[in-house]
Amino acid sequence: MDIIAANHLTKSYRQYRRFPGLIGSVRSLFTRQFTEETAVNDISFTIGEGEAVGYLGPNGAGKSTMIKMMTGILVPTAGDIRVLGAVPHEARKTNARQIGVVFGQRSQLWWDLPVTDSFDLHKTIYQIPETKFKQNLQMCMELLSIHEFVEKPVRQLSLGQRMRVEIAMALLHEPRILFLDEPTIGLDVMAKDQIRHFLRMVNRERKVTILLTTHDMKDIEEICPRMIVVNKGTLVYDGSVEELRARLGNERRVVIDFREDPGPLDMPGITLLQEEGLRKTYLVSRSESTVFELVSRIAARYPVEDASIESADIESVIRRLYRQLADEESIGRQIG
Repeated sequence: MDIIAANHLTKSYRQYRRFPGLIGSVRSLFTRQFTEETAVNDISFTIGEGEAVGYLGPNGAGKSTMIKMMTGILVPTAGDIRVLGAVPHEARKTNARQIGVVFGQRSQLWWDLPVTDSFDLHKTIYQIPETKFKQNLQMCMELLSIHEFVEKPVRQLSLGQRMRVEIAMALLHEPRILFLDEPTIGLDVMAKDQIRHFLRMVNRERKVTILLTTHDMKDIEEICPRMIVVNKGTLVYDGSVEELRARLGNERRVVIDFREDPGPLDMPGITLLQEEGLRKTYLVSRSESTVFELVSRIAARYPVEDASIESADIESVIRRLYRQLADEESIGRQIG
């Protein structure tokens, strides 16, 4: 069952053009000129119930605009979007009871009040039954480890503590969809791991549909099997993380522990990335079978103690995709 469906969705903004200087200010009183910017350009996709999907793109790619249309904050310029079977901006109150939203840069908590007061207010607004409220709160408190600071005012919480509370509150009313915008931004490694583990759990065990925008590729690797990539408002990839890795991640990292320093390796197709004493990391742009053969040849010629082959991480894959898009755009301008 499709829980989100976008069909040729477009959102454009009309911006008033200001003229520079004093003369330009006077001119602006009599002359009105506008420019039009398209943030989302003819995008179509569907998301099934229980999926976890990463929505990626560089800054200015239209990610936040898309989320605002899904939640009913913005009205599309063209095309159609359905969330939970309804048009979001026409059913904001109805849909609000079935969605949760967490923005890493914005808070829905009461700054000077204890965390528990925000939870109680959320319970009242969403009319959550007492039994369900207590069960969900207990689950969130245990899995997110927020017991020790729920009585503190929000302003006294660290960023990591606040984000855990934000995610807990977004799930108290048992939403069917959870929209997350940079939920781990600025957090330390331990806080990120705890949030990722919790989100995996609610997706897999409670079947909460997750749509996640982030610049941290580790979030995608650990939470989302599927990702949608946009660039300058246009959809450029929609598929599994592993499929994109297979398509663009042909580089392999080879870590070799030598018994003694071999010096520079006299072999084509291998680049030294990092050197830590007798442990050296190389980059090889070959298929796995060829990489294995290359490691075997190195072991036959040099004093190898141990070796491991690592697949390309998703961050390097996404970086390569962006480079390809930039190259294609440059070629297009030259032809044009």
